[in-house]
Amino acid sequence: MTDYEYILKQVKFFHYKGWESGELRKCVDMLPKLTRQELTSLYYSKWVKEDKLFRDFVFNTLFADKVGKREQRIKDLDTDALIEEFKDKKSGNVALIRKEMHNRYKDNKDGDRAKISSALNTSTKGDQAWVKSQIRKERYGDTNKTPS
Repeated sequence: MTDYEYILKQVKFFHYKGWESGELRKCVDMLPKLTRQELTSLYYSKWVKEDKLFRDFVFNTLFADKVGKREQRIKDLDTDALIEEFKDKKSGNVALIRKEMHNRYKDNKDGDRAKISSALNTSTKGDQAWVKSQIRKERYGDTNKTPS
């Protein structure tokens, strides 16, 4: 029995029952040994379609060389380029860029806080509310912290 056949057998079995952690780990460890075609077949299998956990493992194995590169590219952008890409709502990176902008705003790296708040204030109501909450925290302190 090949690794692919073994994994497919386990996937079918645990489709109804739920994964046992040891067996899941064993199958995940076998994934890198599979061919790209076998991984793709497994990813689109009806047995894996509803199993988000295992499907994510298969996806990460399929695209191991690309996972994390998009995030790194966004972190490497300067703030002006980041804002320009944030304005392009069709780029597919808006959520990641928003997260990076939030981090840069909090760090106030290179004094970019004004640029970032301006860009966020021209965006969605949620972004505008986030900027307001940050300004409120700066002025009055973090009111969500529990007293110790």
